[in-house]
Amino acid sequence: MVPPVTDPTRPSATPAFLNHDRPPVPDLVVPRGVQPFHLDQRPVRGRLVKLGPLADALIGRHAQHPAVLRLTGEALALTAALATALKFKGSFSLQAKGDGPVTMLLADCTDAGALRGYAKADPARLEALLAEHPQPTAAQLLGQGYFAFTCDQGDDMERYQGIVAIEGETLAEMTDTYFRTSEQLQTEVRLACGRTLGGWRASALIIERVATEGGIPGEAATDQDDAWRTAQALVGTLTPEEMLDDALPAERLLHRLFHAEGLAPDRPRALSYGCRCSRARLAAVLENFGPDDLDHMAESGAITMTCEFCAVDFRFERSEVEGKAGRA
Repeated sequence: MVPPVTDPTRPSATPAFLNHDRPPVPDLVVPRGVQPFHLDQRPVRGRLVKLGPLADALIGRHAQHPAVLRLTGEALALTAALATALKFKGSFSLQAKGDGPVTMLLADCTDAGALRGYAKADPARLEALLAEHPQPTAAQLLGQGYFAFTCDQGDDMERYQGIVAIEGETLAEMTDTYFRTSEQLQTEVRLACGRTLGGWRASALIIERVATEGGIPGEAATDQDDAWRTAQALVGTLTPEEMLDDALPAERLLHRLFHAEGLAPDRPRALSYGCRCSRARLAAVLENFGPDDLDHMAESGAITMTCEFCAVDFRFERSEVEGKAGRA
C-alpha cells in the first residue's frame, strides 16, 4: 500500500521534531554551474559561474523589489564562485550587514554545491531610496557596515572568518577590496544578475593572480605583470548580456575571452537548490521560546514560521509546541 502524501509545512500525525521532509521546493541541479580554468604559463586562474534556471528558482520566489533581487542574485553567484575555489567540508557564506535599506544580505554554498540566500529590506527606507535613485547601487542599498566571508566546517573544526568594512559602489568592488586588504590577493571580479525571457539569471567571473613556484621559465616579472594586465583587460570586455545568455555556455564564453591566452578549462562543478529547512529545524527554534512568547506569536491557535531562504510557510498548532517552560 502506498502511504499518503503529506505536506511537511502543515501539522500532521508525525511529531514536528521528527518531520525532516523537505518543503515543496524545486529539486534542481545545474551540472556545469561552475567552470574553473587557468591560463597556461600565465599567473592567472579563475571560475565562471552561470546559475541558469537555478537563479530563478532561488530568488524568483521572493516578493521583493527587483533591485533587491538583483543584489541577492549577484551575491549567490559570487558565493558559488568563491566556495568552489576552496577545499573544505561544510559551508561557505557571504554576509553583508549595513545601515541601508537592505539590512542583511546572506548567501551560502556547501562543499557539495548546495546554494541558498536571501536579503532583508526595510520597505519604507527602500521606497525612499528608489524615489531618488531608481537604479540604486549595492553601496546605496547596503549603506555603511561590514562585509564578511565565513568558512564553517562544523563544531570540530575552527571556523575561519574575514571581515572588512563595506567599501566600493558595487558588490564586485567590495569583493576586490576584501581580497586586496584582507588576503593580499589581486583579483578581478565581474557580476551580473537580471530578468531575462527565461526568468532571473545570475553569473560571476573571478580571476586571481597566483604565485608561480620558482617563476615561469624564461619569463621576467614584467612579463607576468603584462599577462595579468592582459587578463584583466579581457575580463573588462565582458558584458552582462553575455554573462546571462543561456545560449552562451561557460566553455564558449571563456573561449571568446581567453582563447589566445592559453585557456585550460578544469573540471566543472555542479550547483543545486540548497535550502536545508524542514519542519524539524523550525520546531527546534520554536522550542527555545517561552510560553508567553509563543502565545504572542500564535494567531487563531496556530504559529506560522516562514523560511527566509525559500519563502515557504510552516504552520504549527500552538498546542503542539511546548517551549522552554513546557520541558522544565
